[in-house]
Amino acid sequence: MLGMSVDTTLYGKLSDNGLYSGYISASSMKNTPAYIVSGVKPPEQFMGTVIGRVTADSGSRLIVAPPGQIYYQSRLRELLDGSGRMNGDFQLRCLYEKSCGAVVFTRRKDGIRLLLVRNCNGKYWSFPKGHMEVGENEHQTALREVFEETGLNIEIYRGYRQVSDYSPFGNIKKRVIFFLAEAKSDRVRIQRSEIESYVWVTFDQARKMCSYQNDQRILDTAQRAIRSNDMAERREGRRARGANKRGKI
Repeated sequence: MLGMSVDTTLYGKLSDNGLYSGYISASSMKNTPAYIVSGVKPPEQFMGTVIGRVTADSGSRLIVAPPGQIYYQSRLRELLDGSGRMNGDFQLRCLYEKSCGAVVFTRRKDGIRLLLVRNCNGKYWSFPKGHMEVGENEHQTALREVFEETGLNIEIYRGYRQVSDYSPFGNIKKRVIFFLAEAKSDRVRIQRSEIESYVWVTFDQARKMCSYQNDQRILDTAQRAIRSNDMAERREGRRARGANKRGKI
């Protein structure tokens, strides 16, 4: 159902933040009530895309968006929460999912080590990450998720932001934003409900353990970013020492 194109009819506005009511007029779902989300008021009739399904005590309803409009789960939840029409908890299944995380590294006497984690539901090694929550920006999500999953406080490097897009199953389209972050401690406290195990490894070891092409690309860009940052800091340090010597003359 998610990702399906459907003939959609606009009925009315439910809130000022872009949530409307309508119904699907496709032959197999004729006159099926639906929520419509759109940045601008959609036409009375249009061909939309099913981007979600919300399920509450009162039943379930599809969510439709006009062509080309992408809504991630945190934004859809914000729209539904703000509408005043959802009483209590509700479940939300989305076509588009967005997570944020970080390539976390620490410095040891024998070199840099990267943190890899393996989820309880997964069979592969990757980097800590998790879904965005309502009201968060990407940095806030990454900081929160890394702390929740590993217990580490991290410092995010400026200028590094990598996007990983993939479809793990069906029509679901996932986007993960990865930052580069340094941890001053390697004392990990894993979130047992989410993380099965963790390991600190070198870049070469990480390349052997990470099986996905996107992860390989992120490892390469992260290693280059660390080297570039370290070289810039060394140059700045040399300039500062030179200025101090000149000042003493």
